[in-house]
Amino acid sequence: MARRPVIGLNTCFRTTHGTEELPVHLTPQTYVAAVAKAAGALPLLIPALGDALDHDALLDRIDGLLLTGSPSNVHPSLYGQDNAEPCPPFDAERDATTLPLIRAALARDLPILAICRGLQELNVALGGSLFPHLHRIAGRLDHRSDPNKSVREQYSALAHPVSLTPGGTLHALTGVSELTVNSLHGQGIDRLAVGLCVEATAPDGQVEAVRVAGARFALAVQWHPEWTATTDPFSRALFAAFGAAARG
Repeated sequence: MARRPVIGLNTCFRTTHGTEELPVHLTPQTYVAAVAKAAGALPLLIPALGDALDHDALLDRIDGLLLTGSPSNVHPSLYGQDNAEPCPPFDAERDATTLPLIRAALARDLPILAICRGLQELNVALGGSLFPHLHRIAGRLDHRSDPNKSVREQYSALAHPVSLTPGGTLHALTGVSELTVNSLHGQGIDRLAVGLCVEATAPDGQVEAVRVAGARFALAVQWHPEWTATTDPFSRALFAAFGAAARG
């Protein structure tokens, strides 16, 4: 039986609040299940240890990297907006862990699939910037989630269509020119990093997917295919292609 590829998933650093505070490293089950079932890989959670994480030792042991979504935002100081109005919550430990990990993984041409915050991290890691408050930008839609709905209701609903770039990787993978996606985010790409190519855009022009030019497999989407990885043909195909790249 062939060895299943190992996919590393970055985690968030949180402090739980109960009878006592307890720091934890975590990621939602949806990402773990999508890697195991749709990508056919072995999930490995990467703790948000910042400088204490040995990137080279980790990358020696994994075959692909999944950058997960999160309620937290990349800190504006990391993309040159030190004086921007605060847009919490933040996760300094995740920022310190993931941004250098992305650059190290790309240097090895390790397959990468980035989702939601992961797309934003990829853009920032390569020198791009973000809109800290996307809904305040003239002409942009309000891409944020509805606080009156449950988490499952929010991520199970389709938010808006995206147009796929003709001849792009996602266009080739799906064979269609448009998808309707469950995109939920308060921030988004402003200045696109050098080396990234647009793969999909929302009706308001907001970048919703990118790829790293010249990479073996390095795709990022602003929506959440992990929620439909075993039910939606496109989401299944995306994770299957990621798993195949990791096996390669």
